[in-house]
Amino acid sequence: MLLILAAAFSSVLVSILLKNLKRKGYQPLQMIAWNYASASLLCFWWFKPDIQHISIQHTPWWLIVALGIILPSIFLCLAKSLEYAGIVKTEIAQRLSVVLSLLAAYFFFQEQFNSLKLLGISLGIFAVLLIVFGQFNASSGHQSKKAIFALMSVWFGYAAVDILLKYTSSLGLQFTLALNLIFIMAFVLSIIYLLLQKKPAWHFKNTLAGLMLGVLNFSNIALYVKAHILLKDSPAIVFASMNILVVLLGMACGVVLYKEKLKLPTMLGTILGISGLVCLAFTMK
Repeated sequence: MLLILAAAFSSVLVSILLKNLKRKGYQPLQMIAWNYASASLLCFWWFKPDIQHISIQHTPWWLIVALGIILPSIFLCLAKSLEYAGIVKTEIAQRLSVVLSLLAAYFFFQEQFNSLKLLGISLGIFAVLLIVFGQFNASSGHQSKKAIFALMSVWFGYAAVDILLKYTSSLGLQFTLALNLIFIMAFVLSIIYLLLQKKPAWHFKNTLAGLMLGVLNFSNIALYVKAHILLKDSPAIVFASMNILVVLLGMACGVVLYKEKLKLPTMLGTILGISGLVCLAFTMK
């Protein structure tokens, strides 16, 4: 259980770090790029993927490149969502992306649904709709539209990453090897993009912050995977505990650290979201 708690803390700390450093003038794109440098090195050290026997011919490079582009893009959307919508709504939208992943599993991977899974998905969709559209405020329409767009980008984006990772695994490429290649690709493509930009100037502080961000980002993944390995007979506990803890910790940080106001739609959305995650956890074998 300590592993799950540590993984949840790492996830929320990524959001806190992104939000705070953006306020202090750090460049999100530069931080995100270097985040993948440390994440790829840690992935190789921790999981020890079998890179020596990788098949150049049979590796789905188009998927690796696609995810290498999508991952930093979604990370940037996460930074925007934290800025415009706050940490509470952003964490809930990120965690409930599993709803879209499951819908994709039904339509594209022929996964069977039972009534409990359908209930969990329905609750999750209602939760996101409440949180997203409860964000809209007529008195600050432009800012609210930015928040809605950022939240929806996080929701759809993290689901897209999850779906593509599942598809990559279905092609026979082991998860850890695919993850390592994707991190490397994300770093290379991000650096190329930044080199093509004349502004802003490179600063070492962004590199240092990005490397730190990568440690937290990878810790979240590594500890979550480790918890699944140790509790291989109880995946539902790992899934539910991780997602619910992130939502609750994100809510606590938003209220205590950033004085975010929990309006009625957000509170109802949170309750529905947690209920949906519990329902989905009970459907796991």
